[in-house]
Amino acid sequence: MPLILLVEDDVAVSGALSRALTDAGHVVRPVGNAGSALRVIATNPPDLVILDLGLPDMDGLDVLRMLRGISNAPVIVATARRSERDIIRLLDAGADDYVTKPFSSAQMSARINAVLRRGQGTPGPAAVPAGVTIGALHVNPQQRFASIGGQPLQLTKKEFDLLAYLAQRSGRVVSRRELLTEVWQRPDSSGEDQTIDVHVSWLRRKLGESATQPRYLRTFRGVGVMLVDPDQAPAQP
Repeated sequence: MPLILLVEDDVAVSGALSRALTDAGHVVRPVGNAGSALRVIATNPPDLVILDLGLPDMDGLDVLRMLRGISNAPVIVATARRSERDIIRLLDAGADDYVTKPFSSAQMSARINAVLRRGQGTPGPAAVPAGVTIGALHVNPQQRFASIGGQPLQLTKKEFDLLAYLAQRSGRVVSRRELLTEVWQRPDSSGEDQTIDVHVSWLRRKLGESATQPRYLRTFRGVGVMLVDPDQAPAQP
């Protein structure tokens, strides 16, 4: 059974969520502060981390960055923060998913199962069998490495997942629903277009382009996203 590290300082919330996740078949280790969480991660690595941002000893965003320095375990952030700027910062710092408070234990359990399925090799970007080269862009999903013009791209986990998925399907428009289902493992999600837009925006920056001057990433309003060879594709109208 997967070991889940629950980092939550509210005893009532921690207790209720621990019981619900245990009943769902998970092994849960709750801790109440950042220091304890980092010690557990270093000595007894969990399969997944649920991280509350409002910790008493350290800002949750700083904890997330430190955690990413010592572990590749997937992280689901539990937060009351809802602004686009805060969400972008969380995703860019390495969060694999997030839930906004208040949330139900059933919702959290579903998110956990989806994230763990991705880590076990369910269909998605990691299933690309070999490296893909599109113009000056090279993506190797097996090694989780991407470069452009021979220079490595520094991508977050989710940015890489999105890029790899689009690279495998270069030249065709990938719908938003498909991206939510295959990359984010959220087939029943609605109103989450912002998540895709945020990641496309960050990918554009790292690929050296913008929404007004696209090269590799072409977006089709209300439809989806396509990755193209900029030397062969016609200009986007």
